[in-house]
Amino acid sequence: MHRDELRIAVLEGDGIGPEVVPVAVRAADRALAARGITASWDTLPYGGAAIVSHGSPVPDETLTALAGHDFLVVGPHDSSSYPAEHRTPAPGAVIRKHFDLYANLRPARAIPHVPATAPDIDLLIVRENSEGLYADRNMVVGSGEFMPTPDVALAVGLVTRGACERIAERAFEAARSRRGQVTVVHKANVLKLTTGLFRDVCLEVAERFPDVTVDQQHVDAMAALLVRRPADFDVLVTENLFGDILSDLAAELSGSLGLASSINCSDSRVMAQAVHGAAPDIAGRDLADPIAMIDSVAAALQWYGRRHDDSRLTEAGAALHESVVATVAAGIRTADLGGTATTAEFGRHLCSVL
Repeated sequence: MHRDELRIAVLEGDGIGPEVVPVAVRAADRALAARGITASWDTLPYGGAAIVSHGSPVPDETLTALAGHDFLVVGPHDSSSYPAEHRTPAPGAVIRKHFDLYANLRPARAIPHVPATAPDIDLLIVRENSEGLYADRNMVVGSGEFMPTPDVALAVGLVTRGACERIAERAFEAARSRRGQVTVVHKANVLKLTTGLFRDVCLEVAERFPDVTVDQQHVDAMAALLVRRPADFDVLVTENLFGDILSDLAAELSGSLGLASSINCSDSRVMAQAVHGAAPDIAGRDLADPIAMIDSVAAALQWYGRRHDDSRLTEAGAALHESVVATVAAGIRTADLGGTATTAEFGRHLCSVL
């Protein structure tokens, strides 16, 4: 289904969000316009500013409006700075849960001309995003963390067959468009029932993808192997907590957390949201690296284009990433990559490349 107009929701968020998100939006708008697609970018209340204006970091009117948009672009949040009554659940988690964005896709690839610990890394971490040990994702009511006494803290981990099956399907589908290899990451030697179920269901799903090679690793060994020989791995599929940790490690191996793009998706909806946080220490100083946000939007465009069989969208996403590479190659880099460019300067050069 080809469409010449898109409605895209923009939630700038906190800290550096109002600096990096507009850079990504301007660049994506140019990439889309070059392919005959008009985008309506609708900025909605979100984060700390929304607490002041609407009494909630994710107002009901924002959630209602999001449902009418083709996809979402969401900046970082700084919930630790919110008034105590608004700190949990985190605003990003509210959106993920509301739309059942169960798959978190986090690529890690080095960019030419950026010093990287692992210059040959090019992998995709497919992280189950709806359950596990995270306290906001494993209970219908209440929290998965609780304290029966002041000196005892407990946590409940949730793993279900249905969630394991659908995240495994996304991983094997992704591998078909990459190098055709999936590694199932678990800790079934210790967490025999929970991550054992995750492993077993993933291996069952693998039987439906005979064209994809599958292997498995314990999470501690996987961390070591990522450092030692990251180029050997293509797609990693894992549960929530392991995926969060391994993707941060992979991002640093590729050069910087400022390069770490990410999308959260369901079967029908996608949200672009970079891995990094709000970085309040540099907020408002025009220093933040916008690459992760730009590449997150690029990945969302490609996801949406594949879902709707519209090559113009996938090409726009590819052009965004290629423009990032070209801008870095031209020596335009922010401080985290050893350069002197400001956030705005990086964005202007990237748009000129587009």
